[in-house]
Amino acid sequence: MASFKSALSLMLLAVPLLVMVASAGNFNQDFQITWGDGRAKILNNSQLLTLTLDKASGSGFESKNEYLFGKIDMQLKLVAGNSAGTVTAYYLRSEGSLWDEIDFEFLGNLSGDPYILHTNVFTQGKGNREQQFYLWFDPTADFHTYSILWNPQRIVFSVDGTPIREFKNMESIGVPFPKNQPMRLTSSLWNADDWATRGGLVKTDWSKAPFTASYRNFNADKACIWSRTKNTSSCSSSSSSSKIPGNEWLTEDLDTTKQGRLRWVQKNYMIYNYCSDIKRFPQGLPTECKS
Repeated sequence: MASFKSALSLMLLAVPLLVMVASAGNFNQDFQITWGDGRAKILNNSQLLTLTLDKASGSGFESKNEYLFGKIDMQLKLVAGNSAGTVTAYYLRSEGSLWDEIDFEFLGNLSGDPYILHTNVFTQGKGNREQQFYLWFDPTADFHTYSILWNPQRIVFSVDGTPIREFKNMESIGVPFPKNQPMRLTSSLWNADDWATRGGLVKTDWSKAPFTASYRNFNADKACIWSRTKNTSSCSSSSSSSKIPGNEWLTEDLDTTKQGRLRWVQKNYMIYNYCSDIKRFPQGLPTECKS
């Protein structure tokens, strides 16, 4: 409880009102293209963003704002057909050598084989907390919503509103939790055929290029924008700010229904869990796996 209070106190600095992020999903307003030499495009009156990968280069973008806690949604439609060797990454990441990071990575596969959704949490530059899943739908046929809830108590990864993973704040037993470093939302489409598909056995088929992933309906209404010039969050300094209508996400947890959905996903669709990989950790599983 003490760690939760200290995290919340850090976030709720001396700005009197909660400033909400625009929810229109205007990509020109909310994001900047960071690389790709024209392979990333903002289209449809700034309502659609596409990333393209060919043999010469991939592409990427990042949010103009940094966030210190938030509930963030994005709809993605992944590379269709033979996507083996490609990775579509969608994640929050801070700066510096001891960075924090919250990852969705979509590992492509041969036509007809399922995508692998790879998740990870980095704290102070250390990851190794991978969980991987198959999806219960074709993520290339239409757009689906991929969400990150990040508050001082937990991180929840969700797909179309269904939680697939929860990483709790366990600082009380010595497990670092990302709570001090603001992060940007970043995405990229790139070639990783040295590891992405079947451990690198299946290479990218460049005859199928260009590969394209599409994005729409970004929503960070429920997020705290970090100001580097003021060194403050946009969230209220009030200790009861989580009780302000719309701010319930600051203390949100998984209710009974969502816990049941989480168990359903992990029972039926999880294909790798670092907390079960005894061979990988011969000296003992990570501390958070024992709680």
